Amino acid sequence: MRVVIASRTFVPEVNAAAFRLGGLAWALARRGARVDVITSRPPRGIEGAGSMPGVTIKRWPVLRDAGGNVRGYLQYLSFDIPLAARLIIRDFDVAVAEAPPTTGIVVALVCALRRRPLIYYAADVWTDGVVAVGAPTWVARVMRRMETAVLRRSARILSVSEGVSERLVALGADEDRLVLVGHGIDTELFSPDVAPQTAESPYFIYTGTMSEVHRPHVFLEAFAIVAAQRDDVSLKFFGQGVYEGELRRLAEAIAPGRVEFGGVVPPARVARWIRGAVAALVSLTPGLGYDYAHPTKAYAAAACGTPVIFTGAEAFGRVVVEGDLGEVSAFDAESVSSAMIRMLAARESGETERQRLQRAEWARRNVSLSAVGDRAAAAVAGAFDATSRTVGRIEQRRRAR
Repeated sequence: MRVVIASRTFVPEVNAAAFRLGGLAWALARRGARVDVITSRPPRGIEGAGSMPGVTIKRWPVLRDAGGNVRGYLQYLSFDIPLAARLIIRDFDVAVAEAPPTTGIVVALVCALRRRPLIYYAADVWTDGVVAVGAPTWVARVMRRMETAVLRRSARILSVSEGVSERLVALGADEDRLVLVGHGIDTELFSPDVAPQTAESPYFIYTGTMSEVHRPHVFLEAFAIVAAQRDDVSLKFFGQGVYEGELRRLAEAIAPGRVEFGGVVPPARVARWIRGAVAALVSLTPGLGYDYAHPTKAYAAAACGTPVIFTGAEAFGRVVVEGDLGEVSAFDAESVSSAMIRMLAARESGETERQRLQRAEWARRNVSLSAVGDRAAAAVAGAFDATSRTVGRIEQRRRAR
């Protein structure tokens, strides 16, 4: 089986899409598939080009925004236009496309021309995010039509949660083609066995995207309350996003000298920082129509055994409570600061350390990236087998005539 994976992001970039596609590529290679990944060159600050046994990774220059993200329509096109030419000349049996829908459309068209099955990896509903960030109505409408077209053209659709599956069906996806693969995190990279980062004082940590969907301002405002009570605590931000500049200015205004922005760092280093933290800070802005999302950063913390402070949409709050992964707070500074104080007390009493292995075991059982990759790879193989059987029947009929 010859599989091509098309995505603007891939390992060693530090984001959920790169992790899950890396897990899929590795699972396919273990099955004996020939895997080609067509992706972009990683942004500055990411160490190494990334490599994986049995997987060929082809990288292409891409336009990135000031924060190093491939975010925005010109940025998408800078990846999608060369992708069409690179795909049309490539020999493959199955193609896997990751969001945005512009990439999905390009891969769908090539698959239609080549009569090959398309697998669409739907980690979320892209146009729900477009609406959430306040894009113009006509933009949301165009993107919605593109996303619907990709879903209807896909032989299989890989969904990460029941909430995402429900939204995909509402958009026109065939329920029989949906495969729920779940969310995953690399539980070998993110582990309680990782050596914790040494720091001069206890710290809270926020990792990943700083965007409208998360609005991490609430953590800065909460930390300012905590910092006024304790002079031995700090806050670390790692990652990037549209709000990074605004957050830096806010930090300097309300907690000068107490907040550090570390930028984008390799996953192994992120794991060390998470492992040594008092708690990992995770948010989902409620009311944006994105309440079904599952922030992978919470799973990374759980895999390290580090407790989570989650604030925002109720659906994921229930996951935190049921898994005993930490604390759930209302989406306001006073509530979050109270949770921070309780987490400091839990660390100082030894309670955090006593629960570390329990949280890490929950992550290993429920959100192991290897298990997610295996389920996704099985779905890809199933689409290939179904197509092969159909082609075989057509060939038999042709010969019979």
